[in-house]
Amino acid sequence: MSATRHEHAASAVSGWLFLPAWLAFFAGALWQVFGNIFINKQPPAISGFLALPVLVFLAKGFVILPPNIGAVCTFFGRYAGSLRESGFFWTNPFFQRQRISLRVHNLNTPTLKVNDRAGNPIEVGAVVVWRVLDTARAAFDVEDYETYVAIQSESAVRVVASARWYDGDEHGRNSLRADLDAVAGALADTIQEHVALAGIEIVEARIAHLAYAPEIANAMLRRQQAEAVVAARSHIVEGAVSMVRLAIDQLEREGVVKLAEADRVHLVGNLLTVLVSDNETHPVISVDKGG
Repeated sequence: MSATRHEHAASAVSGWLFLPAWLAFFAGALWQVFGNIFINKQPPAISGFLALPVLVFLAKGFVILPPNIGAVCTFFGRYAGSLRESGFFWTNPFFQRQRISLRVHNLNTPTLKVNDRAGNPIEVGAVVVWRVLDTARAAFDVEDYETYVAIQSESAVRVVASARWYDGDEHGRNSLRADLDAVAGALADTIQEHVALAGIEIVEARIAHLAYAPEIANAMLRRQQAEAVVAARSHIVEGAVSMVRLAIDQLEREGVVKLAEADRVHLVGNLLTVLVSDNETHPVISVDKGG
């Protein structure tokens, strides 16, 4: 395998410096050919005929680069350097130039079906922001750098998604859904490792779509609802027990009523029923019938 190439500047001069000289020589060559024929009524000069094709060939060296567009130059198959500055230049007319965009690109990966760390099938997609950092690597070290970025980004999304849980482990850590910043950092770093060979810089990468696969979405929704109900019930019971304890302690402390053990158990049961029940409760008053 050939050594990895690194970008360096191509030799070039300002086109505005070379253009006046080229125009002067071109005008002189035209005069030697057509001026002698139509004005001086003389045979055209041989030097004019020879100069015209040479000047036309030299014109191939002129290049105009808009902002954020680079040009990779090769000289008879060898890398001769890159032009990254915008403007009007003249380079060696033997150079073959390949233009490469230096602008920031957005890539939306397709929605991929991946198993998370718990083995649950999920759907995940990402948006990747990238740009070409080294034009030589992008042009020569991979076949098609745009396709290369797309494929490596999909691979990185699979790696990151399969290494984490959708909702986190038993302690809620390493979650795809909750740890968005951590997932974005891991995704960007993983993609960067994969595309560094092509001279690509990953500016940002984030999860754009995350959901359970359709075949388990309903089951997971019911599980989440059940977990939410259990968590809510736990808080309700914990609060109800505290309220019952406070009520009984205050009644006895202030001497409102003295409760036997059986009365205490009965009162605790009634209070917990009132506080914990989802349905509206109605007090029941026992009335002793006189003989």
